[in-house]
Amino acid sequence: MNLAVLIPLCIVYIAVMSWLAYYGYKKTTSQSDYLVGGRNINPIVMALSYGATFISSSAMVGFGGVASIYGFGLLWLAFLNIVLGVFVAFAIFGKKIRRLSIKLDATTFPTLLGKHYDSKFITVFSGIVIFIFMPAYTSIVLIGGGRFLQETLSINFDIALLVLAAVIALYVIGGGIKAVMYTDAFGAVIMLVGMAIFLVVSYQAVGGIVDGHQMLTSLKNMVPESLASQGHQGWTSMPEFGSPIWWTLVSTIIMGVGIGVLAQPQLAMRCMTVKDDRALYRSVLVGGIFIFFMTGAAYMIGPLSNVYFMENTGEIAISVAGGNADLVIPMFINSLMPDWFIYVFTLTLLSATISTVSSLIHVQATAFGEDILKTLGVHTVLGNKISPARLGVIVGVLLAVVLAYLLPGGVIAQATSFWFGICAAGFLPALVGAFYWKKATRAGAISSIVVGFGVSVFGFLFLHEKQSVAFGLSEALFRKGYLLEYPWTHVDPLFYALPLSTIVFIGVSLFQSKDHLQYEEDSHNKVDAAR
Repeated sequence: MNLAVLIPLCIVYIAVMSWLAYYGYKKTTSQSDYLVGGRNINPIVMALSYGATFISSSAMVGFGGVASIYGFGLLWLAFLNIVLGVFVAFAIFGKKIRRLSIKLDATTFPTLLGKHYDSKFITVFSGIVIFIFMPAYTSIVLIGGGRFLQETLSINFDIALLVLAAVIALYVIGGGIKAVMYTDAFGAVIMLVGMAIFLVVSYQAVGGIVDGHQMLTSLKNMVPESLASQGHQGWTSMPEFGSPIWWTLVSTIIMGVGIGVLAQPQLAMRCMTVKDDRALYRSVLVGGIFIFFMTGAAYMIGPLSNVYFMENTGEIAISVAGGNADLVIPMFINSLMPDWFIYVFTLTLLSATISTVSSLIHVQATAFGEDILKTLGVHTVLGNKISPARLGVIVGVLLAVVLAYLLPGGVIAQATSFWFGICAAGFLPALVGAFYWKKATRAGAISSIVVGFGVSVFGFLFLHEKQSVAFGLSEALFRKGYLLEYPWTHVDPLFYALPLSTIVFIGVSLFQSKDHLQYEEDSHNKVDAAR
């Protein structure tokens, strides 16, 4: 890349982002402003910020690369992203979250659940889960941005990570959620333009929609034997039902992320920032269009890269990328797109990375400062020189950077599915119960959250092959990489953790309600007998 062009472009980009962050800082005059934007954020800004937070570099780089392996089946995830991630999340869940947060004066997701069920344990436990496990998701978003900068700018991966982390930390420490959302919205516009151009040029490179899809279908015999033996039937077909690849695609990638979006703390907080339900309804159209172009484009471009690379190199995309799915999209861009687009997409990936990581770090910081420390009675740290939330920003960034160095290549999509899946299993039953079930009890919610997270983590450590083998805990304790045989090695823990946590939530709540009613009846009988 021509640094004489790139450097001024980046300076202008950083200047605009810095001005928006400063504007957010000046508008942040209270704790409510720092945490939920004073509950008066413009609905378009909220929708763009939500979309930019949801669709990170992990979607464009990680999931785009995964789509180059699995094919157009990932478009089912785009469908769920729009239906559940936008329509249900805004128009149905969003208004419930907004109203409940105002009623309870809650400014964080764990506090919302904790106050509704009158449980400090829920607030603290949820905050600890977010603060411990979210850095794994944060780190893979950093990896996505770092990998692109490494491939495009030919710079050291470590340097790319540190630069991104430093910029993000400055934005979040200074301006809170307002700085995050204003910079998110600006980044979202750049992301939308960049992905729309990328999608159009990709189809032009393979001969258009019809010819491109026909050529991709004809490459069925080029599917590697290692994938074909596991159920891969070509890039324009779903895998064989019940095969290892089918379980991975459907249970882990499509359902794990598609359902998990409804219980994402960083996304739920966006619904607390608008002033009324009408603002949420207005956000649906903007959010839906944005998600369609972002996820839909990534999941179409990934498979099409096989056609392009086959015609130009004689190899499919994953082979050209040396087996690392995270490098497919960066290499496709560098090979296909004109020089000017590389500059545009550099800003697109920077925007995606900064927007998502800044939101995640903000949630980690509030979990650390508001949900854990303040709930436990700790209101000041370091001699009152820094607020607990801002200290949480620093700790969260450091954890994310450390994990980004430690995690292996090709891990972006898997780590995303892990975080989305455990959130669905742990939070979703209690969240839905808070909205719609008056008989839901504190004990039911606590039991459901603990069981959901516990079973999910157990599944990833001891049953799901990719994670259990990578962690090595099962091997160390039982001398087996995983405890159960196929299909459990490929079934995402969400498939059994979410039903189990739901059953526990309903069962414990009903049992406790029955005991309560029996206690009241016995008390009335004693009173009547005394009379």
